[in-house]
Amino acid sequence: MATVELRFSAQPEHVRTARLVAAAVARRAGVDEAVLDEVRLAVGEACSRAVGLHRSHGITAPVRVVLTEDEKNFSIEVGDGVTGTGGGAAGGAASDAPEGASSGDLYDGDAEGEDEMGLAVISGLVDDVEVTTGDDGGVIRMSWPTTTAVTLS
Repeated sequence: MATVELRFSAQPEHVRTARLVAAAVARRAGVDEAVLDEVRLAVGEACSRAVGLHRSHGITAPVRVVLTEDEKNFSIEVGDGVTGTGGGAAGGAASDAPEGASSGDLYDGDAEGEDEMGLAVISGLVDDVEVTTGDDGGVIRMSWPTTTAVTLS
């Protein structure tokens, strides 16, 4: 299992770099070329959401992006570091974004509408997505099959 980890300060200009790295690693992992734009867009939305949450909550810790390649899947986790937020999702409980906890359940803030829109875009782009929150903050986990997984099936 190969892993690449990015950490960047919560500045909007760093989101583009995260998108480019995610697309390059996804291509190397064997994600279908037709899906790479979806990977790029989903990572951009997740990172923009994390940057917005960091800025609105005054968090100085970096945004964390973990890209993991295994035999059948390529996954990306974007962590926002927003801890101690009350809400509907119990700490560490996973849910699918479309039917599960909305951002309003996970975070209270002025950017709630933007946050929900970002999650809606991500769930429209990615079939396998989970939104969780816990002691280390919120995490959006997205995964795509690799072409080797499709060939083996």
